[in-house]
Amino acid sequence: MVGAGTALRGRLARDWDDERGDVPGWVLITLMTAGLVVLIWALAGPALTGVFQDAIDRVSDF
Repeated sequence: MVGAGTALRGRLARDWDDERGDVPGWVLITLMTAGLVVLIWALAGPALTGVFQDAIDRVSDF
């Protein structure tokens, strides 16, 4: 009879050897993240530029 620990170790070793992973999933996650960054940058870019410019103007007034 095989113990639960031995079976678990065998399963973990088998899974550990298969390191290919889910490449299409990772590609999709990467592309979606890049898309979100571009979208947020496009929406928030002008506001952040205005905040930065206001801060520089206040500092340079001293």
